[in-house]
Amino acid sequence: MIGTYNPTPEVANLLDQAYDYVRSVPYSVTARWVFYRLLQDGYLDKKADYKRLLGFLSKARKGFYKSWAPWTLADDTREAILRGDGPTFPQDWVELMADTVTCELNRWTHQPNYVEVWFEASAMASQFEFYTNENITLLAFHGDISIPEKWKSAVRLYSCWKELQVPIRVLYYGDLDPKGLQIPRSALVDVLDFILAIARSEEEASRYDSFERYFKFIRVGINEDHPALYNIPENPERPGTYQWEALDDLAARELIEQADKYLDPDGFEVVRDTEQKVTEAFQEVMDELAEDVKEW
Repeated sequence: MIGTYNPTPEVANLLDQAYDYVRSVPYSVTARWVFYRLLQDGYLDKKADYKRLLGFLSKARKGFYKSWAPWTLADDTREAILRGDGPTFPQDWVELMADTVTCELNRWTHQPNYVEVWFEASAMASQFEFYTNENITLLAFHGDISIPEKWKSAVRLYSCWKELQVPIRVLYYGDLDPKGLQIPRSALVDVLDFILAIARSEEEASRYDSFERYFKFIRVGINEDHPALYNIPENPERPGTYQWEALDDLAARELIEQADKYLDPDGFEVVRDTEQKVTEAFQEVMDELAEDVKEW
């Protein structure tokens, strides 16, 4: 029951540490993720403690112990497969569509470039979301980007280029260390190889040469001149290297907002205006339809 859970001091300390892990990242995590953080940092000493931890977490969430709540952790089980539900009457459905359906068009059709932002520090995703234009696709690498994600990126970039026929600009942000320099280089090689494979599969290999001329990969930071320019502290574990997270917010913002110079804000507004006009016209039609189906 709510407010009745009273763990032992040992368990209370474990729950406090677990909640610190949950709060340390900007996304929802599962109980298994929390378990491995505790195990790796020595708060648990064996994998057999997993079921015991699940019991503590369950009681804490059900009982709203301190800041714990039922929604604190992501559900790692299958969700219910709902069938046969929906509005009771046709008019309800029509009104729902009128209220919720909006026209969404490709926002890049009036832009001088197509831009994506890729970054190494996945834990800083919220920072990139905040400081980039809402229409820019963001890709967090999570260390070495996976092969499936490289393939999806290749499909996305090639498709955008074919449709828009504008320069493609991929801006990259990562650590200044050997791995931080190597990760984007190797990823780019694979992505371009995949794009060539896509072009060949579509019997458009000649298009690939044109794509390469339109495509530019730009490492925005951290670059060699940035530690002195922005007074970035060294990584204490690896002197002479610098991590993105060490940038103060003003410096990070200055670098991230360099993406804006490739954009035309007025072009986005043109598309938004069209979306709004179509949405309003759609809603008028649906309002008329709602009257027609009242008796159905």
